[in-house]
Amino acid sequence: MWTIIRSCLAAAAVATGGGLGAVDAAAETVALIGTGNVGAALGQRLALRGHQIVYGSRDPAAADVRELVRTTGHGAVAVSPAEAAARSDIIVLAVPWSAAEDVVRALGELTGKIIVDPTNPRVMASDGFADYPIEDSNAERIARLAPGAHVVKAFSTLGAETMLDPKVAGGPVTVPIVGDDRGAKARVAALAREIGLEAEDVGPLRHARIIEGLHYLRANALGGRINYHLPRDTARD
Repeated sequence: MWTIIRSCLAAAAVATGGGLGAVDAAAETVALIGTGNVGAALGQRLALRGHQIVYGSRDPAAADVRELVRTTGHGAVAVSPAEAAARSDIIVLAVPWSAAEDVVRALGELTGKIIVDPTNPRVMASDGFADYPIEDSNAERIARLAPGAHVVKAFSTLGAETMLDPKVAGGPVTVPIVGDDRGAKARVAALAREIGLEAEDVGPLRHARIIEGLHYLRANALGGRINYHLPRDTARD
């Protein structure tokens, strides 16, 4: 997996003239809880933008985690999930959707922190299509577990390969964002834009189920997965 990730990052660097440009926003300390494809993609891209990356892993000493830290560079470290959360202002839950609530319960005090939820609750229906497994949203469930935190739904409508290199989508890709704190949403949107994606604030956290629903359309699209571009309707603004 890391060979593929390294080659994608190298291609992105070449396409942008050998680098990704100057950092656009104030440097953040970002915890990536989970070291799978999403955590690795966001961690590496954000590290290139000058942010401090702290990976949260159940086994920080594992060979694949050490390799991810080495590949990420720029001072990245791997520690336990709870320590990663304690060190960071922004926490990305890059874990399976079914594990997200248990992970949040184990992270410790989260008051004042931004929790980014990129998960998509999903089961396969009897007809073979991806479908809803719960009545509300994972983001709302996470918010109930961490009432002092600012939960933001983001990065759930695109794949890790597009996070690594948005150019593979063949056009602009929008990250729709919902949450109840505008400042938190603005900080998450800034991160998305720094790595070459568009970002749109589309409402409160109670609409997270709509954002999660976009995943089912993406997964069930005839002919292969789709990406979303949400241009402004300037004629009606």
